[in-house]
Amino acid sequence: MAEVILYTSPGCPDCAAVKRFLNARGVAFEERDLSRPGVPEEAKARYGVRVAPITVIDGAASYGTFADQKARLESAFGPAS
Repeated sequence: MAEVILYTSPGCPDCAAVKRFLNARGVAFEERDLSRPGVPEEAKARYGVRVAPITVIDGAASYGTFADQKARLESAFGPAS
């Protein structure tokens, strides 16, 4: 299974949508909260952005709204049922 890291922010509806998508497919992921000290700097240094959600699948990052990320997520983990 792919290694997945999800950078999120509290109250972010697109973050919640990505989490629902991954959970519905049984995809394990590590969540990193961008409101915690040091996490935004880590995201910026590694992936060039610090806005949630950032979805990292096997080291390749995508960001933007859930709608922006949906095609890549479906390609990696399957379409919605």
